[in-house]
Amino acid sequence: MLVSRIWQKKALSSGRRWLHPCISQNLTALLTSEQKASFLEFSSGSSFSTYSPASFCCDKARDLVNCNISYMKRYCFSSQAILDLPVGGIVDVPLAQTGEGIAECELLKWFAQEGDLIEEFQPLCEVQSDKATIEITSRYKGKVSQILHVPGDVIKVGDTLLKMIVDESQVPTSSPSDLGNAKPTCSELELELEKDKIGAVLATPAVRSLAKQHGINITDVLGTGKDGRILKEDIVKYAPQKESIKDPSDKTVPLRGFQRAMVKSMSLAAKVPHFHYVEEIECDSLVELKTSFQKNNPYPHVKHTFLPLLIKSLSMALSNYPFMNSCFNEDSLEVILKGSQNIGIAMATLHGLVVPNIKNVQSLSILEITKELARLQELASKNKLNPGDICGGTITLSNIGAIGGKFGSPLLNLPEVAIIAIGRIQKVARFVDDGNVYPASIMNVNIGADHRVLDGATVARFCNEWKRFIENPELLMLHMR
Repeated sequence: MLVSRIWQKKALSSGRRWLHPCISQNLTALLTSEQKASFLEFSSGSSFSTYSPASFCCDKARDLVNCNISYMKRYCFSSQAILDLPVGGIVDVPLAQTGEGIAECELLKWFAQEGDLIEEFQPLCEVQSDKATIEITSRYKGKVSQILHVPGDVIKVGDTLLKMIVDESQVPTSSPSDLGNAKPTCSELELELEKDKIGAVLATPAVRSLAKQHGINITDVLGTGKDGRILKEDIVKYAPQKESIKDPSDKTVPLRGFQRAMVKSMSLAAKVPHFHYVEEIECDSLVELKTSFQKNNPYPHVKHTFLPLLIKSLSMALSNYPFMNSCFNEDSLEVILKGSQNIGIAMATLHGLVVPNIKNVQSLSILEITKELARLQELASKNKLNPGDICGGTITLSNIGAIGGKFGSPLLNLPEVAIIAIGRIQKVARFVDDGNVYPASIMNVNIGADHRVLDGATVARFCNEWKRFIENPELLMLHMR
């Protein structure tokens, strides 16, 4: 025992050891009784040096076991030192699939930092796809060893977000036949850093982000830090050499999240043959009904507006014109008539345009629509909408009048076949048959339609039906369930 401890101490102090951790777990199982005896004889009675061509990987040892050594210099080896390697390993934590059809997400912020202890299911970071904002949680219990991305990076599904040090029980197991191909594990990142020194560069995520902002290939920069580490000052010094001549007041703004989604969806919509139908609707009765709701409101936290009334009246009209509440499958040339009326509401937020939808409007009361609309608006303002709030829309309503403007020419929110833009309600002069003038509250609507599915006559009849419910809101009582 004393001799073994002496050899172990010499092994630890004589030079750096790079060994595959799986040796400590699988060595005994791999050797026969005869090989064990030979190996112990070899390991307890030999001292090696890099100056000897037989250092460590002598013929006897090579025949016994492949120790999968990545790097070695000046050794005094003992079998006890191998068996005392730290237990556990490093695992990659990838960006999981966050929804159907989502290939990449933007990293918004980290909840964890390098060195933090993480519990299972603890949130690690927040990402945003083109459909929703999602929290990524940990599958493992362990310690964050390396963060590979910074906020603002666009990460593909399946790419590694960070590396974690976990217990051995959480590390994916390998069979003895896979010993030579197993990933090295250790309690520190020294091996990864050593690889960086040889084949890549040493730099913190913040420095890499700065290089990315300036369009600099970080491998082209000469690092002045310890071991060639690239510092912020190195990037700042190198940047003027790469920047092209441009107006210093110019600013490049990358599109992320919902803005990237709008680029894709509007590019597709521009290829669809649209036509627009414009109409004026008198809203005097609607204004009176909304005023009555406000005066007799038993719910202090509920704010009544015109929009829930317009949504419910739209649902009533859709019931008689199912093709307006449909989706078009271009590949099969089929129209899918939707059984649910999931009316999307376009919302302008600080994070871009987003269109959550109110599910099953045909089954909701005006009060229920009001509450659901308020919920969606609050989540949208906080960038907290989930995929279920955004997916599954059947027709879209864009209330540009809430901001300003009389008219708008909306583009389709595919695969829907219709979208409606409504302007602000304003007082205008109207003439009666006898020539007298009276004030009227008028709202302009512009219906954009997919001309592959809908024709002008269908849209006009639908608009007349919707107009009838708006101008005579008491008719809603006859059809509400």
